[in-house]
Amino acid sequence: MIDANTVISPHVNSLHIHAAAVRIFSDPVPYLIAWEIQSRLHEERLRDLQPDTVLILEHPPVYTLGRRTSLSHWGGRESALCVDGAELHHVNRGGSVTFHGPGQIVVYPVLKLERHAAGPRQLVWLLEEVIIQVLSLWNITGSRVVGKPGVWIMTPEPQKIAFLGIRIEHGVTLHGFALNVDLTLTPFQRIHPCGFPDCRVTSMAAIRQTAVPVGAVKQELARAFAAVFALNWSTVA
Repeated sequence: MIDANTVISPHVNSLHIHAAAVRIFSDPVPYLIAWEIQSRLHEERLRDLQPDTVLILEHPPVYTLGRRTSLSHWGGRESALCVDGAELHHVNRGGSVTFHGPGQIVVYPVLKLERHAAGPRQLVWLLEEVIIQVLSLWNITGSRVVGKPGVWIMTPEPQKIAFLGIRIEHGVTLHGFALNVDLTLTPFQRIHPCGFPDCRVTSMAAIRQTAVPVGAVKQELARAFAAVFALNWSTVA
């Protein structure tokens, strides 16, 4: 059994008060288990059996290939890519190939889009804003780059620190974003992250040149998500 902290929030707009939840997992969650949780929450959200929910977690090493992945982005050889035991999964999110592993925080919002954003573009902007606000707490300046979703560090040269890929089915969101906190960046050298052959990748720890506590950043992401999406989290047992 995977332990998680569950937090409930009332989200108030001009018409309704409706509940939202965030689940923060302390231990890495295998990708397929996280996908099962997302899929169940998505189905239950469609039927109004669950509130909007945000999952905050890490994965054991895994590469995921999005709908825009081509062979040139990852080489097409699973054995070479997974030489150190990483998994490989084809997924239905947008974007191309990326890597997830311990020390990188992944955030999966399962939300009714109309309650939070006018459309996919605004949702992407809001998710990027969550990341940018957390980075600012660590004196790291995150930036947007037109046509390249995610968050970038622009000095001394452009480097990607957070990756974003979403899917919307029947008005409810799936997948989300990943923030590199404190992990080895070697796995990214085996791919063209997000399909960009010249994409350099960094992490919060690499920029600060010191260890960064992943657990603390998970909590900060929860608080930033609440602020950006106008939620008011309160803890329940």
